[in-house]
Amino acid sequence: MAVATALAGFGATLLGPAVMPVAASAGGPPTTVIVRESPSAGGAAEALVAELGGTVTRHIGIIDGFVATVPAGDVGRLSAVPGVFEVTPDAPLHLTSSTYDPTTDPTSMYSTAQTTGAKAYWKNGITGKGVDVAVIDSGVVPVNGLTTPGKVVNGPDLSFDSQNSTLQYLDGYGHGTFMAGIIAGRDDAVQVGSNYAGDSTDFMGIAPDARIVNVKVADAGGAVDVSQVIAAIDWIVQHKSDNGLNIRVINLSFGTDSTQSYVLDPLAYAAEVAWRSGIVVVAAVGNDGSNALGVADPSDDPFVLAVGAADTQGTVNPGDDTVATFSSAGNGTRNPDLVAPGVHIVSLRDPGSLIDQKYGSTATVATRFFRGSGTSQATAVMSGAAALVIQQHPGYTPDMVKRLLTKTANTLYTSGSLLGLISYQTAIPARLQGNGEVSLRDAISAGVSSSYTQSYVPSQGNGTLEGARGSLHVTSSTGVTLTGEQDIMGQAWNSATMAALEAAGQSWSGGTWNSQTWSGQSWSGQSWSGQSWSGQTWSGQSWSGQSWSGQSWSGQSWSGQSWSGQSWSGQSWSGQSWSGQSWSTADWS
Repeated sequence: MAVATALAGFGATLLGPAVMPVAASAGGPPTTVIVRESPSAGGAAEALVAELGGTVTRHIGIIDGFVATVPAGDVGRLSAVPGVFEVTPDAPLHLTSSTYDPTTDPTSMYSTAQTTGAKAYWKNGITGKGVDVAVIDSGVVPVNGLTTPGKVVNGPDLSFDSQNSTLQYLDGYGHGTFMAGIIAGRDDAVQVGSNYAGDSTDFMGIAPDARIVNVKVADAGGAVDVSQVIAAIDWIVQHKSDNGLNIRVINLSFGTDSTQSYVLDPLAYAAEVAWRSGIVVVAAVGNDGSNALGVADPSDDPFVLAVGAADTQGTVNPGDDTVATFSSAGNGTRNPDLVAPGVHIVSLRDPGSLIDQKYGSTATVATRFFRGSGTSQATAVMSGAAALVIQQHPGYTPDMVKRLLTKTANTLYTSGSLLGLISYQTAIPARLQGNGEVSLRDAISAGVSSSYTQSYVPSQGNGTLEGARGSLHVTSSTGVTLTGEQDIMGQAWNSATMAALEAAGQSWSGGTWNSQTWSGQSWSGQSWSGQSWSGQTWSGQSWSGQSWSGQSWSGQSWSGQSWSGQSWSGQSWSGQSWSGQSWSTADWS
């Protein structure tokens, strides 16, 4: 890259200016626009703004764009600059469902299914049917696309919200619903059969006939402790086949900046136990960009499927795709395994959720959809892809599923020219793209040896819970932060003891985990293996002198509030330091 840059500069010296002066501005009243351009465009759009007498007022790094004021008559000229993806008015966008056409939106789920090759599976009658995907997240609400009978099954609610019966399992944050839509959303009217390639009127996720198992850990502010996530993974391992369940995939659009090796880390260990139990764990690498010092925990465990985000460059054809600027780079030893579309993805909106309240004025599409970017979205796309592969190959182990997806991935390239005369392509470093971008159109006709296994050093899980948290902690509204070797219930944490129980599939005993009864809720009215949650509440559990009763989360009045399909009342819990960061979502725009 350094050589190419030097040659480009040398060529400019020999051949003269690469950009000729533009004609005079067409004029007109000033208008403010948002311009999104390829990073490889070299700032040509900004240069044109200046030559037209306009002004760049703000840069928006997360979308490789900027806000500018230009003469209204020159907007078309700005749109024609090579490398510019779109020029839109700088105003809230509220499209009505009657005017939104997903076939012309390159990042709609209709288009994303085409980009990834998911439609190749659909045409062969493979839609994820019979495969359950556990979504460890902020809950799921019954919006259209997730209301088909049997589409969503509730596991336990391990979040702080679980103590209020009107909030159990539901998604006051808005993140889990969005991910569930990407993975397996399907409008009620859709009838998927052989040779089905999708239509432009009904919403469908990547694996539209897979089932979502909703395991809620994050509250309405996105707050969650590592101990809750570990408890959720452990529950899934022990109950993956209960009462007709077939949990073969875990979606973890989540990550921490753990301070310890995966070999020691308790979160990585829990994910690895799930992997060895026959569940494909799909985890986000994080959104720290190319300067990241490594991928997030638990995606740093080399056994699991670590997912970065691809930028489709505003086209459906994957040939011009690149790695999203926010997608975390690996450290050269542990890199992303794959990337999947993760920029401006359109999925299901959770009306009135925290994300909707904060970003709904700019991120809402056609009233019922939302647009977001991040490795969270890419991870959900990959979880849907894994469900398709598992339906096609039900006997595949997680190692085999990962091998199939990685060996059929498309390598991503950047383009350049030598002295402006000879074009060339350079493969994007593996630290950013891993094996490349998922390509289901290639995976459907490929296979993997039944003897294939990964041979990395296994995790022992005997590190610290505090190390797994890294810099991310939950904090009560009174300012007390949960730290040290204790879980969210105030129980002392012994990593070696817990690791032994997890390996034996015994960390949960009925409703008890780590020697403490969790929550007072049953699982969606069902009794899994004859077990139900006993009547314990957070009250009475304490750490550092603080009670986890509803009273300690002061400042909010959630009592009596419920989700009616329209809106949530209230705001997020105060004093949470986690919120969106650990959920590996870069942007809602």
